[in-house]
Amino acid sequence: MSFGTPPPSNEQPEPAPEGGSGGYGYPPGPPVPGYGYPPGPPIGAGAYGYPQTAGPNPYQDPPQQGVPNPYQHPPAAAAAPEAFPEAFPEPFPLSGPSSTEPDWEALSERAAKERRRKRMWAWGGAVTVLALLAGGGAFLLVSGYGTEGEDDKPDTTASGSPKPGTSGTGENSALVAGDPTVIRDLSGSSGLRMGEDASVVPLGGRHEVKMRGNSKSYAQAAERVVDTTKSFTVTARLYNLAEKTSRIAVSQGDGESFTFELGGDQVNGKLTWMFRVQTDDKGAAATAVTVAAGPAPKKDRTTLTATYDAEKKTIALYVDGKPAGKAEQVPAIWQGPGPFQLGRARHHGLWSGSWSGSMDRVRVFDTALTDEQVAAYQEGKLDSAVKPSHSWLVS
Repeated sequence: MSFGTPPPSNEQPEPAPEGGSGGYGYPPGPPVPGYGYPPGPPIGAGAYGYPQTAGPNPYQDPPQQGVPNPYQHPPAAAAAPEAFPEAFPEPFPLSGPSSTEPDWEALSERAAKERRRKRMWAWGGAVTVLALLAGGGAFLLVSGYGTEGEDDKPDTTASGSPKPGTSGTGENSALVAGDPTVIRDLSGSSGLRMGEDASVVPLGGRHEVKMRGNSKSYAQAAERVVDTTKSFTVTARLYNLAEKTSRIAVSQGDGESFTFELGGDQVNGKLTWMFRVQTDDKGAAATAVTVAAGPAPKKDRTTLTATYDAEKKTIALYVDGKPAGKAEQVPAIWQGPGPFQLGRARHHGLWSGSWSGSMDRVRVFDTALTDEQVAAYQEGKLDSAVKPSHSWLVS
């Protein structure tokens, strides 16, 4: 081959070495990506073996008609976007004339209707719930919740006995005005402050205090209300839920020992009604005197009345207006420190005998009622001259 003779058209130059310059017949330039990819444009003017920028290239076969150049990309203008074989279906049919824009007015109206429907359902549910709550509350008031099956008609007491509500303030007469934690003294001035687990609830035409039989179920005065050096009578109507262990309804004292206690104590495995007094300041069991009655019924309302005759030095117990057990002689009753209590008693410096159940009609008289007077009180016929010094939960 002589100088200036082009190489055969069917032979291609060898690829340029990676990272090096082009070889014979291949212009120098940056490395190419790989075999089969055409070199970039020359930098500057042509050189030996490379055609000049003007004029035909003597080393390139003339383009053949209809045969694509494998080393040249088609012009960008010739490339056409690929069309999808078919149009995507509409997500849901739209009524009305065909349009590329959604029917915003129809969508807005549909959303407004949905919001109105939800609001109507919400209001309807709220009204239904309020109606049910109101109906349930009315049912509980009419049915006398907490009465445990008792006939809750108001007492038909004679004029001599305290009448429910005579010194109260309507339906809240059982509590001190402005303080729902204090049981009002309707005959004196000694309110009883309740613990956390004691509460006053309606009982027909009156109220009762409910207690859960734990250390927080109690009510106490701020001071003593019974002078145990003189004659007295204590009475209360009780509703018992316990079967065993000591359960004290009424007591006095918060020192080492009680001065007196009224309620139930376990005898031969059963709860038995009793009235007990302490005769010595040591608070020992040997110096306590007890009057016991028959078994304490469960879930039944029972009126207990305890008396102390300071002249005769005797204590007595009555169950539903009738003498129970035998009256006992005592040297005297120790006047210990501490206030009047409902629902517990003091033993060896500790609280014990938490009442389980409820009670109402709690009264204290500054005299020892006789057998006849106790029976009359039970029937609501006590002489009007005999008045209680303190009374709670009688309205």
